[in-house]
Amino acid sequence: MTQASATPKATRRQHDREIVALAVPAFGALVAEPLFVMADSAIVGHLGTAQLAGLGIASALLTTAVSVFVFLAYATTAAVARRVGAGDLQAAIRQGMDGIWLALLLGAAVIATVLPTAPSIVEIFGASDTAAPYATTYLRISALGIPAMLVVLASTGVLRGLQDTKTPLYVAIAGFVANAVLNVGLVYGADLGIAGSAWGTVIAQCGMATAYLVVVVRGARKHGASLRPDAAGIRASAQAGVPLLVRTLSLRAILMIATAVAARLGDADIAAHQIILSLWSLLAFALDAIAIAGQAIIGRYLGAGDTEGARQACRRMVEWGIAVGVALGVLVVLSRPLFLPLFTSDSVVRDTALPALVIVALSQPICGVVFVLDGVLMGAGDGPYLAWAMVITLAVFAPAALLVPALDGGLTALWAAMTLMMVIRMLTLWLRTRSGRWIVTGATR
Repeated sequence: MTQASATPKATRRQHDREIVALAVPAFGALVAEPLFVMADSAIVGHLGTAQLAGLGIASALLTTAVSVFVFLAYATTAAVARRVGAGDLQAAIRQGMDGIWLALLLGAAVIATVLPTAPSIVEIFGASDTAAPYATTYLRISALGIPAMLVVLASTGVLRGLQDTKTPLYVAIAGFVANAVLNVGLVYGADLGIAGSAWGTVIAQCGMATAYLVVVVRGARKHGASLRPDAAGIRASAQAGVPLLVRTLSLRAILMIATAVAARLGDADIAAHQIILSLWSLLAFALDAIAIAGQAIIGRYLGAGDTEGARQACRRMVEWGIAVGVALGVLVVLSRPLFLPLFTSDSVVRDTALPALVIVALSQPICGVVFVLDGVLMGAGDGPYLAWAMVITLAVFAPAALLVPALDGGLTALWAAMTLMMVIRMLTLWLRTRSGRWIVTGATR
């Protein structure tokens, strides 16, 4: 049965099966990633407060550095999926190899930058005299694993583009287990302290990168794709990633501004903000899983020249985004009495967080639409528009957020500004999808 001849009900069922098959494993892989830092924190925390503080600074820097390069996954997913839709698996894997080679080059550049400047970077971020040596040690050692981390991002994009989100889940689970075992063995068994934690993470990341490379190389040999670096292909991958880099940096700026504003509101407000931001990030994983499915599915449809299939898939994923957003919002409201005591026993912090959590709950359906449409446009390779849309969103959000302390607003007002930010994103993304300009068919955009 073709997309054109299928009944609406059958088409919805087909899209539902595809979305679930891709989104559920993607969600598992996304949740596994932050568990690396949690495992490190739990193990290093028993060494002492200074070590844990050093880990906190270094891991924040590493997480930021790696998240900046998340375009390696997003751009690769869209490009590979298009070629899959066009029926050219050889070109799809070749495109993926270009992304992997770009990841290695960027990783080498980051190492060359971080190793000599680690003490200065740690100092800039305000590490205390007792925590700074530990932060520097962890940062320098962990930086050696950044090329592997970036290869993991690019390889994940290759497999997602090939409509495979199960392999990244399995690799993520194996990596988490290996990281935990290595950390315990090296920190306590080998008595290496925080350096042992860093080496454990580097080894686990290298193992994950190796596992991905084995899968990709096997696919390349099967379909006759070259493994050699191609300057033109690497350059094209970098060019496709630049708009997504702008988008990511703009989003990071929004989150940094929100945290800076919360810090100016007072200790209770910044503490409550961090709790809410952690929850908001966790909820984002569920919605981002649908967006990842959107990247893979939309790219494949457009590569196959099936514009109607792409439109129908987009509509169905928006419905999924709204439904999941509503469910998450209800869950936030119902779990408030149980959630907050897990993070703080301070009644002032809890009272500050409660009304802001209501804002977060009400905004989840909006977030659902935003994440889905973001994934759709990424899958379509519409990076330049996404970049401009996020820059516009930043331009609207920044003054709104900065007015919160000036007008004597509190944390609830700040999260109202965060919701405004999501509304702006929703409007810009909806206008683009409604225009149809994102629909460009063919193996390349």
